[in-house]
Amino acid sequence: MELNGLGIAVATIIGMVLGALWYSPLLFGNVWMQCIGKTADTLGKSTGPMLGSIVASLLSAIGVSLLFSVLSVDSFQMAALVGLILGLLIIFPAMLSDSLFCGWGWQLLWIQVGYRALSVFLMSVVVYFL
Repeated sequence: MELNGLGIAVATIIGMVLGALWYSPLLFGNVWMQCIGKTADTLGKSTGPMLGSIVASLLSAIGVSLLFSVLSVDSFQMAALVGLILGLLIIFPAMLSDSLFCGWGWQLLWIQVGYRALSVFLMSVVVYFL
C-alpha cells in the first residue's frame, strides 16, 4: 500500500477550508447553530474542536489515499465513484442512524451529511489528481 503524501496534505486542507465555508454564516452556519441550540456567543472556544477537526480531516484523507492504493484507482471516473460511494453509502447511512437515535432532525442531518459527503468526494478527486 502506498500513501500519497501531497494528496493527503492538500485533501486535509480542502476538508478544513470546506468546513470553514460550510459552517460560516455565508452558507449553513446560522442554521447549524440554530439546529444545535447555540449562538455565536454560546458556542464557546473553538481551539479544541478545530484541532479535532484537523485530525478528523487528516484521517479521512489518509483513509481515501489508502483505499485508492488498495483499489488501484486509475481513472477520474473511478476516483469520483469511490468518493460518491464513501459519501452516500458509508457516511450518510452512519449519520442517518446517529440522527435517528439522537433526534437531530432532518435539517441538521442534511447539513452534517452534506459537508462530510462533499468533503470526502473532493478529497477523492484531489488524491487522484495529485
